[in-house]
Amino acid sequence: MASIARITGMTIQTRRERERAERRRLIVTAARELAETEGWDAVTTRRLAAEIEYSQPVLYSHFKGKGAIMAAVAVEGCAELAVAMRRAREAAPGTRAALAAVAETYMSFARRRPALYDAMFTHLVDLPFATPEAPAALQEAFGELLAVVTPVTAPDEEPGLVAETFWAALHGLATLMRSGRLPEPAHTRRLRLLVDRFAKAGDE
Repeated sequence: MASIARITGMTIQTRRERERAERRRLIVTAARELAETEGWDAVTTRRLAAEIEYSQPVLYSHFKGKGAIMAAVAVEGCAELAVAMRRAREAAPGTRAALAAVAETYMSFARRRPALYDAMFTHLVDLPFATPEAPAALQEAFGELLAVVTPVTAPDEEPGLVAETFWAALHGLATLMRSGRLPEPAHTRRLRLLVDRFAKAGDE
């Protein structure tokens, strides 16, 4: 009887954990969808509670507030970006092609999912970037940038700094073009110029 009770208790605990994980996913998904359609200003705990038909106390049992929800969205987005860049890199036939493929994938992601991209790299979120404590998804996304710039990094340069500079350039292009500061028609040429500059630097 004791073993049955123990198994039953484990089953109930497992179900509760699964239900809690599902509620958490539902909150994050609802926040992403609302942000993509109406912007992050529209994402409030009250609005999310209404969207998912849970009370605010239930929502707060998963997240401390909007900032924590945005951080969870950012981590999820980084995981998706990492997968997309990895596929692009692995499918590329060579070093320069991999650099170009990852750059194009990054820019496409920023363009297609602006609110998600903002949560990841524009808005202030409580996530430790560029530290060993950074969530795995953040490290994996940066790792894909590092993987394509390492082969074109000069012997006297640090691959990590080169990857950061490449990332900063991509982020700048994505942000300036979206805000209308850079004209859309020249986007392809700009991106090609950026890739060429990094590729040539590795040949010097």
